[in-house]
Amino acid sequence: MTPLQENIQLAVTRIAEYLAEHKKASSWQLKIMLRLSSSVLYLALGFLYSQGKISLEADGINYNVTWGQQPASIPPAAPLPENM
Repeated sequence: MTPLQENIQLAVTRIAEYLAEHKKASSWQLKIMLRLSSSVLYLALGFLYSQGKISLEADGINYNVTWGQQPASIPPAAPLPENM
């Protein structure tokens, strides 16, 4: 495992532990409290999101991160007819 992969895995574990206890945090809070670089923070959040362990909601330049299952995704809109 590369040092970057180790950093991301450690961040995933720390974020999961924090959110399991507090249930919700902003991405900025996680970055500051856990002393993570932006790159590692967002890679770890992406991993947790892809696993369905967190949900993300945009809030300006930050994200509100909530521990738990993601809400059901909205299906894509039907394509528009080409000949209108």
